[in-house]
Amino acid sequence: MEYNGGNLAADHLCVLVHGLWGNPNHMKSVAKALRETYSEDKLHLLVAKRNSDSFTYDGIERGGERVCLEIEEELESIRNKGGKITKLSIVGYSLGGLVARYAIGLLEMRGILREVEPVNFTTFASPHLGVRTPLRGWHNHIWNVLGARTLSMSGRQLFTIDQYRDTGRPLLAVLADPESIFISGLKRFKRRTLYANVVNDRSAVYYTTGIAKTDPYMNTSRIKANYLKGYEDVILDPLNPVSPLVSKAGKGIAGFTAGSLGFLRNTPLMLALVIFIPFGITAFLLNSVVQTFRSSRRIRLYESGLTDIPVENYRSPIWIKDIRGTVEDVYENLNSLQEESYLHASDDEGDGDDLNKAEAEILALERKKSHPQFPTLALTPSQFAMVDELDKVGFRKYPVWIHKVRHSHAAIIVRSDTPRFSEGLVVLRHWMKEEFLI
Repeated sequence: MEYNGGNLAADHLCVLVHGLWGNPNHMKSVAKALRETYSEDKLHLLVAKRNSDSFTYDGIERGGERVCLEIEEELESIRNKGGKITKLSIVGYSLGGLVARYAIGLLEMRGILREVEPVNFTTFASPHLGVRTPLRGWHNHIWNVLGARTLSMSGRQLFTIDQYRDTGRPLLAVLADPESIFISGLKRFKRRTLYANVVNDRSAVYYTTGIAKTDPYMNTSRIKANYLKGYEDVILDPLNPVSPLVSKAGKGIAGFTAGSLGFLRNTPLMLALVIFIPFGITAFLLNSVVQTFRSSRRIRLYESGLTDIPVENYRSPIWIKDIRGTVEDVYENLNSLQEESYLHASDDEGDGDDLNKAEAEILALERKKSHPQFPTLALTPSQFAMVDELDKVGFRKYPVWIHKVRHSHAAIIVRSDTPRFSEGLVVLRHWMKEEFLI
């Protein structure tokens, strides 16, 4: 990565963490934006590389340990050369945002965040609540249960069907526990910012990347976007992102037309899916079996101490108190076909026999608070708890509306150098000018 490093005058280290199926090159535009704004005298860059490609299958925990080790190694290397880092920022894209949050907990545990000043923590399109689709009934088991088993340990954690160590809870729930090292470390950062795609993110939809209980962007024909001044057509005003459209005479025809155009726009995609899915799914499942086997083998070696990472250094108590492109495309296409379900205030459906009393009470309370205009999504009790706890920590949230492509997950950070992703440059410009503290 050509933008890595800095000189000995730089006292601020910024670490970039890529996402699932990713590699350091995915963060090139992010690194370039930082370097064009801040010279090597001001900012030292580290693009994490130990989790590249299929290593992202190994889970958030192991990914976080690898990133933590890279940060410690970089700090020591700079110190040995005569430099001194006094400020630390961490940026995560997609799964990398969750890996970064885990690494932050380890940095907190190991005392690093008391030796340097934590400044910026930023995520782009990171699924903070996981990737399970808000579904109810038997639909829940088609994608949320089966889909979770195609991405090895990372998949189980992203779909929140795992049990982290001896807690009996999903890892993402533990990451948001207010008594954990992960929240304690996150609170130390001077600024916490997230950017979330509101449409066309086939990997991670708005509710999870924006840490929200509702999704007002499911039917864009019924809302008016309120853009942030100076960043029109891309970044929405975080204080007032949308307004409901007022019905007018003749609106039914316009609505029908808009709906018809939407259907026509989707027709090429649907035709492609009909032709592509039989072959794509086969490749996807075969690759999933191979990668899960390889990941399981790596995990066994990792846990046995047969890698270059001293695992025992990162396994202290977590509580403060007691075919790659094809595979990614198929996953995203299948994920984007899922429709979200909602909780309604008048809903009298039972909460199910598999919930305990506390979980049932959480759902009942969220159902009562559901608004007719933007109803509450049918999240799990643990996801509702995650939203509440992460909101208490405090994030500056920016909804992003990318129009030019149907792959906004890649466009938000300009993952590749193409004019189609140019709207992502607006996002990076906003981040540099308005959010990033040096």
